[in-house]
Amino acid sequence: MTNDLKVGILGGAGRMGQMNIRQVTATEGCVVAGVTVRPGSEAVGRDAGGIAGLPALGVSVSDDAASMIAGVDVVIDFTLPDVAVDAARLSAKAGAALIAGTTGLSPEQEKEIVKAARHVPVVRAANTSVGVTLLAVIAEQAARMLGDSYDVEVLEMHHRHKIDAPSGTALALGGALARGRGVELADVKQAVRDGHTGPRRPGDIGFATLRGGDVAGEHEIIFAAEGERVILGHKASNRQVFAVGAVRAALWTRTQRPGLYNMRHVLGFDD
Repeated sequence: MTNDLKVGILGGAGRMGQMNIRQVTATEGCVVAGVTVRPGSEAVGRDAGGIAGLPALGVSVSDDAASMIAGVDVVIDFTLPDVAVDAARLSAKAGAALIAGTTGLSPEQEKEIVKAARHVPVVRAANTSVGVTLLAVIAEQAARMLGDSYDVEVLEMHHRHKIDAPSGTALALGGALARGRGVELADVKQAVRDGHTGPRRPGDIGFATLRGGDVAGEHEIIFAAEGERVILGHKASNRQVFAVGAVRAALWTRTQRPGLYNMRHVLGFDD
């Protein structure tokens, strides 16, 4: 009997869903055990390998998330906020760990993710890339060292189909910057500038959003002071980096107790 981690993937017909199917299949120690798509999708009933451009995996694509989640060890979710909330509730009920990668959730929806973590391990990550996780760690340290004498801006660009702005990754980076400065992001966030705005408010963390083409994800943090700028950044050339991190997180949950975690925990930056 195999001891491989049984992984369920939500939104399997989407770009990230297909990438996750391929990454799980290519990773030792785990197998694709279930895949769901939205009701009415043409992918329902097809083999999961087929929708991801792989040979048949012997796993039929379903539109029944409850049944799928009940039969797996861990769920990877990169979908939409409403789907993510249902996934959190179903994972908690079924005892399946959750990699919660969907962004754009409201504060009330985020509470459902937190509730699920009382029952199962939940890795909440706006970005599962190893590189972005490292960037956030460095950004927090830089913000602490440079202080308010440096203005800080977060610039992000994504593909034309992305529906939330600023990106979840940009906000996560902003959160790291705020922690470094010992403030709450909500108190210093400046995401909209239009018209006669007046001078920049000292201590603000600014955000600029770009959308276009097929950009997988680009983020820059700019520390600007009199006479110099310090620029930290990360560019994802494809979505595989997110799938690699998500599968790494899925394997990591195997030895974890219920709780709310992030990629810093997965990579060993936080205890």
